[in-house]
Amino acid sequence: MTVPSAIARIHARQILDSRGRPTVEVDVELHDGSLGRACSPSGASTGRHEAHELRDGDPDDFEGRSVHKAVANVMADIAVGLIGRDALDQERVDRDLREVDGSSDLSRLGANAVLATSLAACRAAAVHKRRPLYRHIGMLASDNAITLPMPMTNILSGGAHAGRGMDIQDFLAVPVGAQSYSDALSMLAKVRSTAAAVLAERGGSVLLADEGGLSPGFETARAALDLMMDAFARAGFRPGEEIAIALDVAASELFLGGRYSLPREGHHFDGREMASFVLDLVRNYPVVSVEDPLDQDDWENWRQFTGAASDLQIVGDDLFVTNQERISRGVEQGAGNAVLIKLNQNGTLSGTLDAMRLARRAGFATVVSARSGETEDAFIADLAVGTGAGQIKIGSVRNSERLSKYNQLLRIEEDPDVLFASTSGLHGRGLNRAA
Repeated sequence: MTVPSAIARIHARQILDSRGRPTVEVDVELHDGSLGRACSPSGASTGRHEAHELRDGDPDDFEGRSVHKAVANVMADIAVGLIGRDALDQERVDRDLREVDGSSDLSRLGANAVLATSLAACRAAAVHKRRPLYRHIGMLASDNAITLPMPMTNILSGGAHAGRGMDIQDFLAVPVGAQSYSDALSMLAKVRSTAAAVLAERGGSVLLADEGGLSPGFETARAALDLMMDAFARAGFRPGEEIAIALDVAASELFLGGRYSLPREGHHFDGREMASFVLDLVRNYPVVSVEDPLDQDDWENWRQFTGAASDLQIVGDDLFVTNQERISRGVEQGAGNAVLIKLNQNGTLSGTLDAMRLARRAGFATVVSARSGETEDAFIADLAVGTGAGQIKIGSVRNSERLSKYNQLLRIEEDPDVLFASTSGLHGRGLNRAA
C-alpha cells in the first residue's frame, strides 16, 4: 500500500537569485499530489567552515557560477535515495540526504542541491497535513513557543555587500520599542526612507547594496553611525529607547596575513586592537548587537571580547556557521552569546534545527538570517516563527527577495495565537547604553 505522504517525484531546475546568479530550485511531490517547492540561497561573505555550495566552474556559463551539476545530482542520486521516503519524517529525509552525499561538508552533491530538497520536502509535508508551514516547523522544532521575530534591518551597507565601499559590512536598525511586528516594520521603513533623504540632501550616494541597504561609501564607521543617529532623530525615534543599532563587522573579510586591515579607516590592527576598535563604537552609540567582530578562527580574542561586553549581544556567523561542533566550542570557550542561523551553512533543515536547539539550551540567542543572494522563497520567515527564534535578519526593506519574507511575516501576524517576541529574544537587552 502506497503511503500518501511518501515522496513520489523530485524535480530540480536552475533559476536566478537576487544578484542574477544561478541557484537550485527543487520540487518535491508526494503520492497524494502535495507539492513543495524551495530554493537555496547563496552568500557573498561566506565562512570557510560552512557547507559546500557546488558550482560548475565553466567560465563561459554565468562566469563559472552555473549549477547544472547540482541540479543533475538532485534528479539522479538524491531522487533515487529519497523517492518512497515518507516526507513527514523530516529527520529521516535529511539523514538520507547526508548519507547519499557521503561527505562531511556536502561537497559531493552540493549543499545547494541538498538544502533545496530538504526544504521542499518540509513544505510538501506541510501541504499534505494542511498545516501552515510555520506550524509544521513548530511541530518539528517542538521545544520552543511560536513567536513573530524582532527584525534587524540593513540601513547602510559596505564590505562584500557593497563593493567594499565601507570597511564594516552592515549598519542595521533594531526597533526595540515596537509593540508589534507590523509596528516594527513601519518604524524600519521610516528610518530607511529618512536615511535615504538625509544622504540625498548631503549629496551622498543612495546606490543600493546586495541586500537593499544604502551604500554611501563613508570612510569611517563613525560617519555611518552618525548618519544612523541623524536618521533616527529625523524619523522621530529616540535612539536606544525606541530604536537601536546592530553592526555586522564581517571581520573575517578584513583578516589578512594575521592582521585586520581596514583600508577606508586607515587602520591595521592585531586582534586586541580590533576588539578595542569595535568596543569603542559600542560605547559611543546605542549598539545592542555586534556580529562577527573578529575573524572566524580568532577564538581567544572572541573569548576576551565576549567577557568585556557581557551586556551586548555578540553574534557568531562565520564563527559558528550554524554548525553544532563550532557552537559547542563557542559555548565551552565563552566565545559569543548568539548564533546567526543560515540554512545553507548547515545544509539541511534538521541539522539547522539541531544547531538552534544546542544554542538555545546553552542560553545563546538565535537570529535567523537571509543571505546576500536570495530568492522570492520566504521559507526563513516561517522558520523564524516556527522555532521561536526571536530575531530575524532579512536585509533592507527594498527588493522583492527581501519583501517576500517581510510580507510573509505580516500574513503570519494575522494568526492571533502568534505573539511578537519584542526584545525577549535579544541577548543582554542592554538598551539605553548610549541613548
